[in-house]
Amino acid sequence: MARLIKLAQFFTKYVSLWVIAIAVYSYYQPGTLKPMGKYIPYLLGLIMLSMGITLKLEDFKIVLARPRDVFFGIAIRYLIMPLAAWGTAKLLGLPPVLAAGLILVGCCPSGTASNVMTFIAKGDMALSICVTSLNTLLAPILTPILFLLLAGTVIPFDPVALLLDIVKIVIIPVILGMLIRAVAAKQVIRLQPVIPAVSVMAIVVTVGAVVAISAAKIAGVALLAMAAVAIHNALGLSLGYGSAKVLGMQEAKARAVAYEVGMENSGLAVALAVAHLDPLAAIPGVIFSVWHNFSGSLLASYWIKKDLQASAGEGRNLENRDVKVHMA
Repeated sequence: MARLIKLAQFFTKYVSLWVIAIAVYSYYQPGTLKPMGKYIPYLLGLIMLSMGITLKLEDFKIVLARPRDVFFGIAIRYLIMPLAAWGTAKLLGLPPVLAAGLILVGCCPSGTASNVMTFIAKGDMALSICVTSLNTLLAPILTPILFLLLAGTVIPFDPVALLLDIVKIVIIPVILGMLIRAVAAKQVIRLQPVIPAVSVMAIVVTVGAVVAISAAKIAGVALLAMAAVAIHNALGLSLGYGSAKVLGMQEAKARAVAYEVGMENSGLAVALAVAHLDPLAAIPGVIFSVWHNFSGSLLASYWIKKDLQASAGEGRNLENRDVKVHMA
């Protein structure tokens, strides 16, 4: 079991590397993973099941203890990212299909990657987990409505079908995962170190399948899509953090909100784009899967370095004060 846990941790640690590798491979050898395209909704359902298994009812107690923080965390997330995606699409003059794909990413809830980055950056983990969970549960209502308002005139789609797919792909697996944890808590706790690796494997195969499906069209839009994703993500992280600070949140809370806003459940956007829009509309979600882990890690490194410098500064101040007291 120890060897399996180490292998799972290694696989999870380098998720961005695996995603890039499979994307490159699928681009040049699309025939291998192209047949997996029809299984994308099931792969995402597996990811959501894994998320549900990690959730406990205790994770939602923060709603009663700190309703203001939770409310603003959710409101900021669903306000900033859809509008940032729409504005970025307009700014860069994205083709309708790519614009719709980017807006869909912005309208999807935050993903579990935000919890990982919040932990690394020493943010408020309780707030992060609660906001991610509630964002996910609200997605069947908010995602179709927001997408209809912002992209309904850009590309035709059926909002009811979109809602039903989110329920099937997200809500049912999450609830099923929570039930599994409630019934078999000991077994789940034992396997919990391995569960993230299952999600990573599903994400990797999903990315490979989408790239394989769209391989013939990707070359012409890759650079434009990458620029759009980078701008969108940067707006989310910076505006999320800034909004939290303006609302008077402490540093740990602001970091959590920054990740909840700037990091998306891009896997859900990929699955919905393939099912309801066009395979090419899934490309922003695929790129986001890689980019937000990279940018999130960079931001976490910056905050960790900043904390270390602040601690060193405080230490020097205490030493100087002790010297002055001794001399007096």
